[in-house]
Amino acid sequence: MSADRGPAPAAAPATVAAPPAAPATVAAAGGSQREPAYTVERLERAQGLPRQVWDELAPADDPMWGRDVFTAMQRAEIGPDAYAYLLVREDGRPFALLPLSAVHGLRLDRVVGPRERRLMAPVARAFPRLVRVPMLFCGNFLGQGHVMGRGRLPAAAARLLVREVMDFARGHRLGTVVFKDFAPDGLDALRPGLDEQGFFTVASLPDTQLTLGQPDFESYLASLPAKPRRNARNKIRKFHRQEDLRMEVLDEFGHLVPEMMGLYRQVMDRADQTLDVLDEAFVRALSDSKAGGEDGYGDGEGQGDGDGEGARTEQRLVACFEGERLVGYLHCLFRGRGAVGARIGMDYGLAHRARLYHNLHYAAIELAIARGCRHIRFAQTAYEPKREFGCELVEQSYALNHTGRLPRTILRLLLPPALEAARAQALAPRS
Repeated sequence: MSADRGPAPAAAPATVAAPPAAPATVAAAGGSQREPAYTVERLERAQGLPRQVWDELAPADDPMWGRDVFTAMQRAEIGPDAYAYLLVREDGRPFALLPLSAVHGLRLDRVVGPRERRLMAPVARAFPRLVRVPMLFCGNFLGQGHVMGRGRLPAAAARLLVREVMDFARGHRLGTVVFKDFAPDGLDALRPGLDEQGFFTVASLPDTQLTLGQPDFESYLASLPAKPRRNARNKIRKFHRQEDLRMEVLDEFGHLVPEMMGLYRQVMDRADQTLDVLDEAFVRALSDSKAGGEDGYGDGEGQGDGDGEGARTEQRLVACFEGERLVGYLHCLFRGRGAVGARIGMDYGLAHRARLYHNLHYAAIELAIARGCRHIRFAQTAYEPKREFGCELVEQSYALNHTGRLPRTILRLLLPPALEAARAQALAPRS
């Protein structure tokens, strides 16, 4: 399921309130010394965890895990219509956090491959409700899956956490449960709980990551193999031959958001799969960082909450203009020594002749190198050009389950082949 794409439901997003019941508790058994006691409680929103604590738990170099990204998700209509956060405490101290995103009407025909979508089309037209399923996503709806934490999740805490996930799904009538896009070590830490609850694992689309460390962009180009290096220089020359085209890096771009969304829709209209589709509210929340309010986004939430500055997710817009008209962009996020080329938009009327896709990415790579980043990640799309950039594929998996026994059996039978076919289609070489 790509981080680039997805349907936005009609319902406005909401947060899910924590129930009045006391937090679930478990103490690890055995041993001569007292084992830690773990509890799990539900938070209504990301702001329920102080920024300093969030930053201590979140991956330090993954921009998609900044608290401000989750705050922006809560304000937007990007797919989920409810959010919650499961906070694991170890002897009362915050130890780990798992975000939950509830989608009550996920369109199955938007998340499978082209062949499966064609087969489902008659059913989707005649019985649209049959291709909509309630689903609970665990992790980051927009990025790689993690359980944020101070260290590896102990087995006792993993069992308690996964039990709480399943209880949440049952309580909110979310039949299918997905731990989305987790790396192997992340799923290994959860394995005691996943196995206990009957989850099964299927490979998802890999992420793409470019390792950096070169002193400048020319050194990066020189490090590429001969053919990709020649192709890169050729594409850069073709871009510079275009009249009236220029590339800029902007740190303030709120005034461009309407144009950005038009270009983004052009990309989404050509996407094979669509899980999440960003809307204007989300982009504005990340672009208007100096407007004040909670996390600097001017929405009035949590003003004066005493969080302090923390490690905020910074953003820049790599923007291409034809004269004064925006014709392409790559929205880049930065946190610690990591970078993400989060979303792209292009005018397809000139994208091919200007080699716009490649040149937007080259500009993002140059920017990340200049900022001293150790790596930059791109979306789960267009694998062939990203291999040419020098990206490695980062293997990821889904862990899936259903709250009902019979649907779980059907899910095990039908879903893995469909997802594997979609994965093979996405990774296949293309001209």
